[in-house]
Amino acid sequence: MSDAHAPGAALGAALGADGGVEIVTFGCRLNAYESEIVREAARAAGLADAVIVNTCAVTAEAERQARQAIRRARRARPGARIIVTGCAAQIDPARYRAMDEVDQVLGNKEKLETGSYRAGAASAVAAAADLGETASHLTGGFEGRARAFVQVQQGCDHRCTFCIIPYGRGPSRSTPLGAIAAETRRLLAQGAGEIVLTGVDITDYGKDLPGRPTLGQAVRRLLAAVPELARLRLSSLDPVEIDEDLFRLVAEEPRLMPHFHLSLQAGDDLTLKRMKRRHSRADALRVAQRLRDLRPGVALGADLIAGFPTETEAMFQSTLDLVEECGLAYLHVFPYSAREGTPAARMPQVPGEIRKARAQRLRAAGERALTRFLRTRVGTEAEVLIEAPGRGRSEHYAPVLLDEDSSAVGTVVRASIFSSGALALDARRARASAAA
Repeated sequence: MSDAHAPGAALGAALGADGGVEIVTFGCRLNAYESEIVREAARAAGLADAVIVNTCAVTAEAERQARQAIRRARRARPGARIIVTGCAAQIDPARYRAMDEVDQVLGNKEKLETGSYRAGAASAVAAAADLGETASHLTGGFEGRARAFVQVQQGCDHRCTFCIIPYGRGPSRSTPLGAIAAETRRLLAQGAGEIVLTGVDITDYGKDLPGRPTLGQAVRRLLAAVPELARLRLSSLDPVEIDEDLFRLVAEEPRLMPHFHLSLQAGDDLTLKRMKRRHSRADALRVAQRLRDLRPGVALGADLIAGFPTETEAMFQSTLDLVEECGLAYLHVFPYSAREGTPAARMPQVPGEIRKARAQRLRAAGERALTRFLRTRVGTEAEVLIEAPGRGRSEHYAPVLLDEDSSAVGTVVRASIFSSGALALDARRARASAAA
């Protein structure tokens, strides 16, 4: 399960208004990526006064927040065209068509098409099985940003018992390497200092392409084809799908950032079995140890669900213990949210207050783990990608605060780390003028 599967509360971040069009995005990085395609399509269609809500369906809370945003948009802009799209709209379009505030509902395929936003265009939602072409859409909406995303894969062929996303995203399909390389070159030329490869399940990359290249093989070819790419980061990785080529790159390729986020979900074997995950607790520990052995000092993160149906206190404790045993520094923690139509929704449920309490305990463990990790960086030097004046991210994805630095967004500078707080590193510009 990847970014697009991560079962969390909606991001709910407005991407801002553009010529009278405001896009509000909920959910994963992939949705944020696609919102840039939506922005371009709406601009090309001449859409002038609208709010486009790009929804997430991973949790009931994400949908609740989206409906709240739709009602708020109508109150704030009574004359605007309200368009609802994204996974929630794809899975249950009738629910959104029934809202008085909504003028148009678009599926995940239709939202990427310019014609959907022209005057008089009707609601349209293709069946999930017909979403096959969306993997090839690439976007130019990251101009001027430090970090840009390139979608390399779309959809999912797995059926985790808690997840409804395959019904919103369709089957797994991959973007050909030539298109990935071309998009990467273009984004770098426009000022991006780092590229993130994203998708629903990127470790499933390539099985639908000629020669069936793995993700590791694709990354190796991309780095060879685009030598000017200095920083490459990957979105969430399924631990059982990490191929040997990718492991070798972890050890050998400094341009691949030493920060890896694992789709773990739980640390108890019975819970993992009931989730229909394909890895065991031992697999998670083995992969984490191998990554640390291959790249000493690597930063690891994980998605974790608290309060999955049938989870006992002892089962939860196994997940809590996994944080320290795997050496995780960055956690995405979410209380389980039942999704109608999924097998897990029919299992005996953990009371809501227990789910929330367990999620809070996991988050507290994650905060302690991140604080410990940040302390290990004090006294070292970091290559910091500048995201805003005086702020950036290290190669380990650690937030860095730079004293009196005016470097341009998207540049990379070498900085000396002299202290750490609970959430960020404090640094000063190193004597070397800039990182290569």
